[in-house]
Amino acid sequence: MSARTEDKRSRISRAVPEHAPALLAYFARRIDPPYDAADLLAETLLILWKRANGLPADDDEIRPWMFGIARHVLLHHQRSTARRNALADRLRSQMSLVVRPGFSDSSTFDDLHDAIRELDQTDRDIIGLHHWDGLSLVEVSRVLRMKEGTVRSRYHRARERLRHELAATTTIVTFAET
Repeated sequence: MSARTEDKRSRISRAVPEHAPALLAYFARRIDPPYDAADLLAETLLILWKRANGLPADDDEIRPWMFGIARHVLLHHQRSTARRNALADRLRSQMSLVVRPGFSDSSTFDDLHDAIRELDQTDRDIIGLHHWDGLSLVEVSRVLRMKEGTVRSRYHRARERLRHELAATTTIVTFAET
């Protein structure tokens, strides 16, 4: 690293403690939720450090330079947030039109849902991906990054546990009704 770059980074290191509180306040006044301001400040400081060669020669210009970079970080954040929100809104509206196949009416399948909740997370994922999302067990093994044989054996054991649990529930209900 050149002596000139080292000098600029040293000047940035001195400027950051002086101007960082003002930059944090700048972000906090402009975003919602305001606690995200710290993340934007961190991003700004990283960019400042990477762009040390662009540091103005005059110390009086460092503060506006830092705020200029902060403004670009803020604009990028606002555009990203707007895109993310627009996408989420589109997905919500599409999801409201989609009829969910499978066991969407939990009141009809309470016992099944309860039994599935008793499985560990990986077994729930295997059952859900295979039965509700329509993936083959080979595809499930790719999604979960597990060996195909492992997925097949876990799937078989999970189905047996579900079968046993549901049979026990049915027996209890039958005895209770008589």
